[in-house]
Amino acid sequence: MPETALITGASSGIGRALAIHHAKTGGDVVLVARREDALRELATKIEADHGVTAHVFAADIGTSDAAFALHQSVKTAGIDVDILINNAGFGGQGLHIERELSSEMAMIDLNIDALVTLCHAFGRDMANRGSGRILNVGSTAGFLPGPMQAVYFASKAFVNSLSQALDEELRDRGVTVTVLAPGYVETEFAQT
Repeated sequence: MPETALITGASSGIGRALAIHHAKTGGDVVLVARREDALRELATKIEADHGVTAHVFAADIGTSDAAFALHQSVKTAGIDVDILINNAGFGGQGLHIERELSSEMAMIDLNIDALVTLCHAFGRDMANRGSGRILNVGSTAGFLPGPMQAVYFASKAFVNSLSQALDEELRDRGVTVTVLAPGYVETEFAQT
């Protein structure tokens, strides 16, 4: 039976590519991002090209409340998520003390807090069912300190560490957690 994958940051870049790839395998997708128009366009393409169901949840999950609300909305819709792909995130460049603190904190809110909330909520659902997979999109940036991108590199180090620890905690309950750590990829990420 095909599995349903929820992908955050699905409107472009790696998230969009992962959503299309999963749909090609015959699995339904739950598309999550801020830009509803881009999500609806992708959902239409996926359904037409691959004959699967594409659910759209437009949300800015940059706070734990929004991530928690997303989980509740998906459950209320009666969707069981077999695969969680935490892809949403953003970076920034410049001296930490010269960047706006609000931007640095927003990066932590999305790259760390939302990811932790979604791993907790959907990971618990999966563990209770005895099966599931979580893919957290980290970065090669998570393997070293990054002057001029200190908070971004640190946030990805957190993703790497958390993913490995959760995999150990959840594996005996039928849930695997993997971290994807790509290097630089040509996407909208660099422009934003």
